[in-house]
Amino acid sequence: MNEDLTALHARIDRTNELLQRMLAEVAKTPSTHAIFVDAGYLYAAAGRLVTGTEDRRAFDLDAEGLIDALIDRARTVFADSRLLRVYWYDGARRRIHTAEQQTIAELPDVKVRLGNLNANNQQKGVDSLIRTDLESLARYRAISDAALLGGDEDLVSAVEAAQGYGARVHLWGIEAPEGRNQAEPLLWEVDSQRTLDLDFFKPYVSRRTAPAYEAAAGRPTREDVRFVGAQIAAKWLAARGRDTLVELLPGHPYLPGSVDQDLLVEAEGMLQYSLRGQADLRRALRDGFWDHLQAQY
Repeated sequence: MNEDLTALHARIDRTNELLQRMLAEVAKTPSTHAIFVDAGYLYAAAGRLVTGTEDRRAFDLDAEGLIDALIDRARTVFADSRLLRVYWYDGARRRIHTAEQQTIAELPDVKVRLGNLNANNQQKGVDSLIRTDLESLARYRAISDAALLGGDEDLVSAVEAAQGYGARVHLWGIEAPEGRNQAEPLLWEVDSQRTLDLDFFKPYVSRRTAPAYEAAAGRPTREDVRFVGAQIAAKWLAARGRDTLVELLPGHPYLPGSVDQDLLVEAEGMLQYSLRGQADLRRALRDGFWDHLQAQY
């Protein structure tokens, strides 16, 4: 009997040791989050909020700048978590990327997923794509938290599927000028809610007008813009000091939204050229800015 008890205690001790090891490994594993953007909802709600229209043809969306701002916001909300990637869901005829969608797809840490676009310019299949990705990532423990920017009631099943595998789903919405632009059943199901306001979107949504100076000035080269980015970084270092700007380095290659917007405005003034909606030049600007900063540290 004593031998049996001794053996039982030994097995319990081994089991406890294994559990402690597993818990230690889990504790060392960083949390991971992803951002899921329903572009149809984004264009409609942000367009109406900033320009008064949902018609995509009537306004420009600086998708790159906005995605960086969303990443920056998520970094604040999920402070002890790392970003997996941004999933961007949109519709396209025969699921063939438009030029704008191709530009977005080329951004770092961004995955574009396309549903179909019918004759009435209505998205089809986007909600099922979101559900598939949310459920799959939650099932395989690829994410612990999901920030979902959307408003359609059909997303309820996607939320439930992810939550069923232990992921937390946080609904991000866009301020509505009046009433609501998100379905109540969706609001009831999620783990938390946030609303992004007019000030958040203003820098990235603008009425579609061509600045008068662009035709005369001509389009600058990537190297021109890169050099301007380095010049601005040098000015900022001189004005703000190394201690202030060294705080930006852990966020590379992303800049906080306010810093990125200041960089854009200053560069446009120096170049006398609008960089809105020109993703390649915006990347060159940031590259020049980062290159100078990193050369100093």
